[in-house]
Amino acid sequence: MFKLSNLSKNNLFKKFVFLTACAPLICFGGNAFADVYVDGYYRSNGSYVSPHYRSSPDSSTSNNWSTYGNTNPYTGAMGYNRY
Repeated sequence: MFKLSNLSKNNLFKKFVFLTACAPLICFGGNAFADVYVDGYYRSNGSYVSPHYRSSPDSSTSNNWSTYGNTNPYTGAMGYNRY
């Protein structure tokens, strides 16, 4: 029967713990940190805009929540813009 030494068991355990801790960052890191909170504010015409979340600004239009095929994770609203 195959028997692991204490040294190799310890190394396997360390690798397991490391991969378990890093897996969520690797799998969800791109999207998890993309949300930006916007404080409420008044427009120049006096109307109030409530505080909300929006997708992180970048040069792409295909990854915005309002783009057709995407869904806002906070409101469940479907995207409507076809760029």
